[in-house]
Amino acid sequence: MALYEHVFLARQDLSQQQVDALVEQYKGVISANGGSVGRVENWGLKSLTYRVNKNRKAYYTLMDITCPPAALNEMERQMGLSEDVLRFLTIKVDAHEEGPSAMMQKREERSERGGFGDRDRGPRSFGDRDRGDRGDRPPRSFGGDGADRGPRRPREAIEGGAE
Repeated sequence: MALYEHVFLARQDLSQQQVDALVEQYKGVISANGGSVGRVENWGLKSLTYRVNKNRKAYYTLMDITCPPAALNEMERQMGLSEDVLRFLTIKVDAHEEGPSAMMQKREERSERGGFGDRDRGPRSFGDRDRGDRGDRPPRSFGGDGADRGPRRPREAIEGGAE
């Protein structure tokens, strides 16, 4: 029997329980046709690069499958008919990799080093940039000698007098 890695994307408006039910349904198709499903990883709800059938996000799921080609064809046929599955991709592999996939390893690394809020940003906050010495640039001047423009003139003086 051949070894496959299969990833499918489910619609964003499904619940996680409905996605798990889809996985169980496709596991049943594989096992009914003489195959077996090993590791199943739910990668969660992720943003899509571009819209697919008016969806901006999708639930990603990876399945390691050992089955004859006929079983895989039947599962892919049913996925193509399902409105809940947006896309799927199956790759034939020589051996299933041990441990978590690359997507799950990234998530574990992120949790080990902490989120964005754990970074040490120093004493300054977001908008407090130290402009420092600008080298050979002269100081900025607004309006000639750097002084205020002076008092405002009355409207009559600007328009050329009163009526």
